[in-house]
Amino acid sequence: MAAPTTETEIEITRLPADFDRWQELLDLILAAFAHMDGVIDPPSSAHRLTPASLEQKAQVEAIFVAVAGRRLAGCVALADRGDHAYLGKLAVDPALQRNGIGRRLVEAAEAEAQRQGKHAVELQTRVELTGNQATFSRLGYRETERTSHAGFSRPTTITMRKDICV
Repeated sequence: MAAPTTETEIEITRLPADFDRWQELLDLILAAFAHMDGVIDPPSSAHRLTPASLEQKAQVEAIFVAVAGRRLAGCVALADRGDHAYLGKLAVDPALQRNGIGRRLVEAAEAEAQRQGKHAVELQTRVELTGNQATFSRLGYRETERTSHAGFSRPTTITMRKDICV
């Protein structure tokens, strides 16, 4: 399938209740996160995902997908964290990146957070992924904290937050 040429060829929707393409969703996430292999330490938690764990995730989190025809083009998860929402597993098919799909997925998640009455959305990105940090900064997120994974004496993760109007 040729890459979509306009944003209107991509549909962003909340994962339907009858979704059954868990392996395809996992493959999309792993392909989108593959550029991090050998760059970030510790490795991405995406490697611990399974089709079953994604299905379980969808029971407790809002998952949005970008679809081009029947092809999964991207996804993002939104978890309830009490006073705010947490944006995770933002992934766009590498062949379709730089078409605004990631931005539209983030916007869909932020709209859902607003609908839920949240005042902010947080996310985490790795210290090494300066491109991700710049992208999220352009989307209105600001760094709030640096933390370390267990066993690391240096910061490994940057928390970013965006206040949203309710």
